[in-house]
Amino acid sequence: MHRPAQRLTRILACAAVPVILVASGCSSDDSSGAEDAQKDRSASSAAASAPAVEKAAYGTLPEACDTLSEKTLKDLVPEAKSLKGKTGKSDDTSSRATCSWNSLDNKGVDGSQFRWLHVSLMRFDSDEALGSGEQRAEKYYAKQLADAKATEDAKEVAAEPVAGTGDTATMVSYELKKKEGTFRQQSLVTRVENVVVTVDYNGAGLAGQSSPKTKTLVEGATKAGQEAVEAVTEANAEGAKDSGKKSGKDADGKDSGDNDGQGADPGKS
Repeated sequence: MHRPAQRLTRILACAAVPVILVASGCSSDDSSGAEDAQKDRSASSAAASAPAVEKAAYGTLPEACDTLSEKTLKDLVPEAKSLKGKTGKSDDTSSRATCSWNSLDNKGVDGSQFRWLHVSLMRFDSDEALGSGEQRAEKYYAKQLADAKATEDAKEVAAEPVAGTGDTATMVSYELKKKEGTFRQQSLVTRVENVVVTVDYNGAGLAGQSSPKTKTLVEGATKAGQEAVEAVTEANAEGAKDSGKKSGKDADGKDSGDNDGQGADPGKS
């Protein structure tokens, strides 16, 4: 009487084994999936909590040839054929812009006075991989200073901080002796927010003329640097008009592009 019941019990027990195994397998898969989901949530949470790179303060640049006032240009390059300057080539003028001027005051047999002025503007955007615009500008500022101090054949190299120009500024001065005369070079490098402004200004007395005093050139380069920084700030001010152009600019004619064949800094040639 009990054998059929015992046999039925064994059959049911054996039949239940695969069900348990399948259930066990499903339970294991669910646990693994839950762990993966938890990891994904943790990674997403960490990414969300990570500080985003700070947005760059300045988003544009003024035209480099419009950064200096007519008065300053007449003081620094008094015999320039055109105060419009020579615009440098750039594939993105909102990030990189340059302009140069030169002046030759020919006094005939008494010699001549040469001046060369160059303004460079570099703007850096914020980038998650490279850092904020300001951090990138700080690195470029340091590189510009290092390059100026390491100019080949430079003599009497000196570097001094300059107050009242951007967030930080340094003037690098040196001399280069060439067959034409002694060129006294001033390189003012300044950073304002995420923009680096570099002003190169040099002068030389040629064919018997005395070279200008370093103090005079330093004052001129400092004035140019202050105006260029102001132009950058104005170009990025809310509601700024005319890309930060100053009043009193030389407005006659177009850029002639004539630089007396002296388009490059003779002090760095």
